[in-house]
Amino acid sequence: MHHANLEKLKSLRLFGMARALQELVGLDDRGQLDFDDQLALLIERETADRANAALEMRLKRARLRQAACFENLDLKASRGLDKGLIRDLFTGRWISQHRHVILTGATGTGKTWIACALGNQAAREGFSVLYTRLSRRLDDIATARLGSGAGALMRRIAKVDLLLVDDWMMSELSATQRRDLMEIVDDRHGSIILATQIPLSSWHRAIGDATYADAILDRIVHTALYVAFSRPGHHIQPVAGERVACVPPLALKPGP
Repeated sequence: MHHANLEKLKSLRLFGMARALQELVGLDDRGQLDFDDQLALLIERETADRANAALEMRLKRARLRQAACFENLDLKASRGLDKGLIRDLFTGRWISQHRHVILTGATGTGKTWIACALGNQAAREGFSVLYTRLSRRLDDIATARLGSGAGALMRRIAKVDLLLVDDWMMSELSATQRRDLMEIVDDRHGSIILATQIPLSSWHRAIGDATYADAILDRIVHTALYVAFSRPGHHIQPVAGERVACVPPLALKPGP
């Protein structure tokens, strides 16, 4: 009967319940648990397994550039930052509010690391995430336009809850790139993280057209939270000593 039950659970793809049942069979004090308690253990294991599988898939699809997470952030080493704001960003409330985050500062100050850590936390809260470099994403769209895949690519970008755009405005945009970027920003209902060493005052020039620049930036900057990495000599660093895994053993509760 035990083997048959295991096979039925596996055939129903209830692998978490199957593993929990095997563990229950091996418990010496199983008889002290009533039916409801044993059933609850099976359900909890299946729920946790599914949540973890979903989290692993979100992180895989996110394609984060660095394996960064809040647990490995040493805020004491991050001078020049508003630590209260950093902690608040990791709550994810700004994503639920459809706000954006702009990370600015010199090369090597930890902008990408923080962006990826925020992406990791968002995935753990149940949000879909995608990391990309601006130039690479615009090149992908241009390549997709050679065939018939541009529309599908744009729709996938639009559906992501949190879009991380690294190396923002590192070079001047062409007319086609301006239009593509406008479409990306205009179609989005989710949040964006921009990481860049280029100051906001230079973004209009990089976009290259005043009308497009006003339209693109109006959709981002007015609802954005700013983090300025103002001290290149005090880089963001992982906490010293043993690092924790950035994929927790139990998924956190999903976001809204």
